[in-house]
Amino acid sequence: MSPTPDRKTLIDGLCRLSLMAGAAIMAHYDSGLEAIRKEDDSPVTAADHDAERIILDGLHRLAPDIPVVSEEQAAAGHIPDIGRRFFLVDPLDGTKEFLRKNGEFTVNIALIEDRVPVAGVVYAPASGRLFYASGSTEAYERKVAPRADGAFAGAEPAHRIGVRKPDSSGLVVVVSRTHRDHKTDEYLNLYNVKEFLVSGSSLKFCLIAAGEADLYPRHGRTMEWDTAAGHAVLAAAGGSVTQLDGAPLLYGKTERGLDNPFFVARGGA
Repeated sequence: MSPTPDRKTLIDGLCRLSLMAGAAIMAHYDSGLEAIRKEDDSPVTAADHDAERIILDGLHRLAPDIPVVSEEQAAAGHIPDIGRRFFLVDPLDGTKEFLRKNGEFTVNIALIEDRVPVAGVVYAPASGRLFYASGSTEAYERKVAPRADGAFAGAEPAHRIGVRKPDSSGLVVVVSRTHRDHKTDEYLNLYNVKEFLVSGSSLKFCLIAAGEADLYPRHGRTMEWDTAAGHAVLAAAGGSVTQLDGAPLLYGKTERGLDNPFFVARGGA
């Protein structure tokens, strides 16, 4: 087997795979959408499957020794044995937003080491916003269009992003477009909230990482592939993702079927 690439080469490869997957997704987005229902009643489209195939093939070439857990493969019952290092992939996070054609969907790829997301890429192909964590203390955003060859042709230079200190007048809270509930509203009564931003998919983590929001609480079921890449980006930008009691949100929770407890994502103190 080929050796695992160094972290810089790995991140570059993950970014390029996200552009390739994004191009496949946008081809479906522009030509017409049709969904079927999985066993859990969530929607899945041909775009999900095409993007997943591109990412899985690319990861096999890039890092063949690291197992991959990917949403649609997992839904079909194909979950590999995972050790201390594995990838988590959501090829199209926010399928409902994709079907609504509001642009708030992402490609998510994360590397987990010792139960912690240490590298991650979140790409929103409709807006061309690419977020990635390069090391534990460096997060970046780059504006780049999706491309089937994964090239950065015409891309703007990457710029470093970081969380902000909340304004004394109150918090900007980002909430889910499709999953906001009564428990979330009760939780937010504990805070001085001046503004809500509504967003789909893992973009919620990235808005905090980029200093555009301060808090994202989630009461409701999520899977590890929904959160890992955004978690990596936010942590590298100086933020945190914890369970509601402050305990770390960890990954590789096979005893739970790889679902998450309730959590809260925060920016600066």
